[in-house]
Amino acid sequence: MPWTDEDRGRRRHNVARDDQRDPFERDRDRILYSSAFRRLSGITQIVRAGEADVFHTREQHTIKVAQVGRRLAQNCVKRSPDICTAVGLHPEVVEAACLAHDLGHPPFGHIGEDILNRLVQDNDDIDGFEGNAQSFRIVTKLAVRFEHVAGLDLTRATLAACLKYPWLRDPQRSDRSRKWGAYTIDREDFEFAREGAIQGKTPEAELMDWADDIAYSVHDLEDFHRCGVLPWQNILNESHHEELVRKTTNSWFNAPLDAGGRLRGALRNLEHLLMGLFEDLLTRPYEGSRDQRRQLRSMTSVLIGRYINATSVKSPSASGDDSIIIGKEEADEVRILKQITRDYIISNPSLAAQQKGHKRILESLFKSILEDSSGGPPPYLPRRLVYLWDYAGARSARFAADCVASLTEAEAVGLHGRLQGLSSGSVLDPIVR
Repeated sequence: MPWTDEDRGRRRHNVARDDQRDPFERDRDRILYSSAFRRLSGITQIVRAGEADVFHTREQHTIKVAQVGRRLAQNCVKRSPDICTAVGLHPEVVEAACLAHDLGHPPFGHIGEDILNRLVQDNDDIDGFEGNAQSFRIVTKLAVRFEHVAGLDLTRATLAACLKYPWLRDPQRSDRSRKWGAYTIDREDFEFAREGAIQGKTPEAELMDWADDIAYSVHDLEDFHRCGVLPWQNILNESHHEELVRKTTNSWFNAPLDAGGRLRGALRNLEHLLMGLFEDLLTRPYEGSRDQRRQLRSMTSVLIGRYINATSVKSPSASGDDSIIIGKEEADEVRILKQITRDYIISNPSLAAQQKGHKRILESLFKSILEDSSGGPPPYLPRRLVYLWDYAGARSARFAADCVASLTEAEAVGLHGRLQGLSSGSVLDPIVR
């Protein structure tokens, strides 16, 4: 049975008085003004934060995900207002979930996530570390807003919309051991968010997830086109299609039997669209001229508009688990675009060399905090992280992960340098206060 408006707007603690905003506007604002959101300006999207101004940081990516998510929701409401009301779909909730979706990313992006997951599990916490679960932990426990209540006290609708993977980790199930939405230590908040919900993701969570895919596939490619590292004439050349299709199929979790044929069709669509409208942009060296910048903005706009308009909301009486309908052709195009990023950017040897160093920094930080926190927080921790001890439930590995995941990349490098004697820093540096 769908939630009522009262169900959707309910907060677990309800500690703040109402004001001129509606409940979901308050959720959105609480996330936007949180310290966790501000931290994302110092976190990697693909290339290390601070590498060059041309690359998106995680914060810039998140802002664009939120913009795309809001437009997706508004378009669905405009097309099918009655259905959106029936299934529960509000643009403010989608935007709030988009703003929250990457709060839990640790320093150095996905490599940091993998390292912390291994380290936490190796220290007897089978919940490991997962960026989505950490985001949920931040908004329900670690974010600071109220005196006597942990987290941001968001509405049930927004908490549920944050759950891209609406389950706890289950090592016995392959689909629930790779990705999960909350840790066991946060079970009560998870159960509150999911109480009475449908089995899978809510419609607002589906739109948040799709908005993330759109922004990732389009805006990151825009960055790397500016840098001249995308050989479009090879990428869109028919002789290279099969290799790209093969790699995309291999990275598609639970790919359908007709995945290869669908992806070949999507690649042909992209080739015709991009070369038909933007051949001059894609076949000439990028020099940053006004006309090239205009064309690049136009290409981004065309692709995002295409994927927004391929999205609609399903009637609650329709069959199937998903509440949101995404055109197959458009969804497959996004898969192809994401694979291009993996092939030409993420596999770059220079990036791999950086990541090896990042692994060592995170392993060293985690080990130091873990070993030095048997009786409480280590004295060298930034003062703003000491309170995390109270939310770790005497689990040193969880405390160490929460601390490391709360640092920006510059802070992680700085703290590691001081602890390892690689740099003395200054006694006035806030990282050692």
